[in-house]
Amino acid sequence: MIRWLIALGLAVLASPLRAEACRLALALAMDISTSVDENEDVLQRQGLAAALIAPEVVEAFFSSPAPVALAVYEWSGRSTQRIILNWTMINTDADLLVAASTVQQSVRSDSGSATAMGYALAFGATLMQQAPPCLFQTIDLSGDGSNNDGYGPDSAYRHFPFQNVVVNGLVINAADFEGELFLIPFFENNVLHGPGAFLEIAQGFEDFERAMRRKLERELKGLQIGALKEGAHQ
Repeated sequence: MIRWLIALGLAVLASPLRAEACRLALALAMDISTSVDENEDVLQRQGLAAALIAPEVVEAFFSSPAPVALAVYEWSGRSTQRIILNWTMINTDADLLVAASTVQQSVRSDSGSATAMGYALAFGATLMQQAPPCLFQTIDLSGDGSNNDGYGPDSAYRHFPFQNVVVNGLVINAADFEGELFLIPFFENNVLHGPGAFLEIAQGFEDFERAMRRKLERELKGLQIGALKEGAHQ
């Protein structure tokens, strides 16, 4: 971890950032598998939209002169992944409002598919290759169930380009099904990937907005270019 941060800090020093340089490419992935009913889907979309414009999250987005590139996609079965918001550079409050509105007005593309988490991550890795050049890359995977369709996260990490990608998780701890009782350790042991990866927990879909606010604030404020420069000097 220390070597990783020092290497990034030295890279920043070697190529000084302009104010418009991107500090983070952040892809948010929402679960629309069959375990997510219509009301829960609405709570998830509205929760994410509200979290994006919460005061503490807005402050985190603009805590550095270097902006964030944001994308949102939904996932469930092996062939059910759809982009809700394609890569958008968040330079202004207006950009963030448009992104939140796009999520809020979106409608799920499928409601009967299983939970193909490996495919969701593979889709995210491919999407990340299309992102604007940024110093860091993070996929933010939300879900209320563990993988039950196709290959799992471990296979995705072996066969797709995740070398420079951190994967954080948001567990929606609804525990509606027996398989969800061990969801938190499943995410901890199988989903989290890369230096500094962390897990946020929502106690049901009603708690999704609060958990998403906390996670976004941590992701957006956790990578401060100034801090990396100071660390490289020490």
